[in-house]
Amino acid sequence: MHETGKDKYIYGFSWLGRPIIQYPQDTMALQEIIWKVKPNLIIETGIAHGGSIIFSASMLSLLGSGFVIGIDIDIRKHNRIEIEKHPLSSHIIMLEGSSIDPWIIEEVTELAKDMRVMVCLDSNHTHEHVLAELQAYAPLVSVGSYCVVMDTCIEDTPEGYYPDRPWGKGNNPKTAVWEYLKGNSDFEIDREIEGRLLITAAPDGYLKRIK
Repeated sequence: MHETGKDKYIYGFSWLGRPIIQYPQDTMALQEIIWKVKPNLIIETGIAHGGSIIFSASMLSLLGSGFVIGIDIDIRKHNRIEIEKHPLSSHIIMLEGSSIDPWIIEEVTELAKDMRVMVCLDSNHTHEHVLAELQAYAPLVSVGSYCVVMDTCIEDTPEGYYPDRPWGKGNNPKTAVWEYLKGNSDFEIDREIEGRLLITAAPDGYLKRIK
């Protein structure tokens, strides 16, 4: 991962026309999870160019029903235009604002009522922010489904690997996962998934709700 990061390998892939900014291995794992769990609502924090929410929308379309809620503090105009004109846009709801703002959480919680829910967290990667996202959205996850926390790999990178970011070793999604799981027995880390992937942006990040 350190070597591929130097060449921005993760930026080289798209899904149905939109940049997805994910390792192909994680995209494959998400496909397996969605097909197995069969959610009808996927909540995603972080939209960027839209490839990830279009990926989720395509999976839900194949399953026959459901929609994606994509949340981002800044949905760039050109990205919004491309997402809204995409053939799968009818499966997508976009909310602009911080994923931990009370009004966003309230609206998403209302939409999640009586739905089979899966969550993917991939926005601000600081410990404090991801922990707040986990506290807000993990309780919405259905039993047997998943809360996937991306970029937990930040904890495993060398000191100073992200000089222009507010996160880094000791302050990242993985430390937030560890903190959240200390007081929560509803979830467990699915190590079988990351064991098969070998390369993943989400080590310790595939959280399965078991009760």
